[in-house]
Amino acid sequence: MSEAIYDVIVIGGGPAGMIAAGRAGQLGQSVLLLEKNKELGIKLLMTGKDRCNVTHFSEDKNELIEAYGKDGKFLYSAFAIFGNREVMDFFENRGVKLKVERGNRVFPVSDKSSDIRWALLNFLKKHEVKIETRATVSGIISGDILDDNNSESFQKTIKGIVLTSGEKVEAKKYVITTGGLSYPATGSTGDGYEWAKELGHKIVKPRPALSPIILADWFREDLEGLSLKNIELSIFQDKKKNDSKFGEMLFTKNGISGPVVLDLSKKVGELFEGIKEEPTESRIDLRLDLKPALDFVKLDKRIQRDFQAGNNRQFKNILDKLLPKKLIPVVIKLSKINPDKQVNLITREERKRLVRALKEFPLHPEKLVGFGKAIITTGGVDLKEVNSKTMQSRLVNNLYFAGEVLNLDGPTGGYNLQIAWSTGYIAGGE
Repeated sequence: MSEAIYDVIVIGGGPAGMIAAGRAGQLGQSVLLLEKNKELGIKLLMTGKDRCNVTHFSEDKNELIEAYGKDGKFLYSAFAIFGNREVMDFFENRGVKLKVERGNRVFPVSDKSSDIRWALLNFLKKHEVKIETRATVSGIISGDILDDNNSESFQKTIKGIVLTSGEKVEAKKYVITTGGLSYPATGSTGDGYEWAKELGHKIVKPRPALSPIILADWFREDLEGLSLKNIELSIFQDKKKNDSKFGEMLFTKNGISGPVVLDLSKKVGELFEGIKEEPTESRIDLRLDLKPALDFVKLDKRIQRDFQAGNNRQFKNILDKLLPKKLIPVVIKLSKINPDKQVNLITREERKRLVRALKEFPLHPEKLVGFGKAIITTGGVDLKEVNSKTMQSRLVNNLYFAGEVLNLDGPTGGYNLQIAWSTGYIAGGE
């Protein structure tokens, strides 16, 4: 590796790192991009089930910001410069045609995440970014320099980085884009958190987010493979509703996954963490509304019509128009109605139990699957210590952060890649 001093060194060759390095090169900077894997963008290839949900389409950037919750305001400046529309233009101008699907999710027309990586690799090549793969950083050398704004005080600075090969590389500016802890097999092992901490930054405890949930329920394996649409899943803590999402979900071998589950998993993880840190009798439950379009009264009337139409049929044979086949035995057991009972003999009280089983189908979360299958990490470098307009560290004068290493995350639907594109572009362009 060359002994030259670069204008910019970017550590981490994921989406944020590639866009940051390419942007710096576009501005005429000499750039070195370091990636410890054998190639760039390995995790990017896996996103959106290998289709790459590039961003979330919305004409209103304020609406987009709101999806990130209380920390969304940190993204105002970045989105104003390189928001979702600019991201779409970036890829389409580089030959990747995009399409907007249900839920305003943006994908390549080809449905190939490799097309997104191809565009980024060409971006890096065009702007002469030097790329070193299989290059693992073993440490960061820091020191103090006089503060330009105060001749009597010193400010921390990075003087170089050391690779596991023993080589030292230097730059005027360093950008950490090493991601979080999710999918550690792709190289996301939390290195960036450790370096940031060593340099004085506070790290908000990383936790898995957008993660499948493991259930403790007896029926979990019976429902494996069952996919549900147009349902509402809610979190209850101590019988009080905490949050809910409407959409699709899937039963897995030992729990649940799918868009609504992933979007609620962060909150479930936070609640579990709260109980762990302050043990109480508090209980976390999930309730599945299988018929959210009907309230209790309307659903009861619908069931009465079904019962009247099949007046002499057994209860176990009357639910096929109301439920998927796999769910019927479970709902029957939850309703505590004799499956062989004729529907014209079912009492009002029994019918109420059936309605409740459909509207408040109980699920008992045991834990999140964890970082191994979590799509993203929540937590990371404290946003209070990063300049939102530049992504520059407020503690180290030549250090910048971008992407998942920051304490920023959003729901499913392209929101998290948008963070990577926007923060990476800003960090590379300062």
